[in-house]
Amino acid sequence: MADKVQPDPREDKPKYWRRPLDADTVKVPHGEIHILVDRCKGCQFCVTYCPRDVLEMSEDFNTKGYHYPVAQNDPACVNCRLCEMLCPEFAIFCVEIKEEGTGK
Repeated sequence: MADKVQPDPREDKPKYWRRPLDADTVKVPHGEIHILVDRCKGCQFCVTYCPRDVLEMSEDFNTKGYHYPVAQNDPACVNCRLCEMLCPEFAIFCVEIKEEGTGK
């Protein structure tokens, strides 16, 4: 008789099942991604390591002949700036979007 693999009951629950005490007061920052298309060499570091899967590679080519990244899910960007730090050509940068009425 073969052993049946029991499904993990935790897979249905969110990844972070505990809620921080200050969750109501902390605002998640949002960023706007800017890509310098002609500077990109298509290494895909920004796409691979984006924690929120905001970027994807374009089907188009830049003037150097490389595919470049585009922001497919821009509202999901939390302005972590990891793409900026990883880009060897400095072809991508983020600008924090200020929320209206907060002054931050």
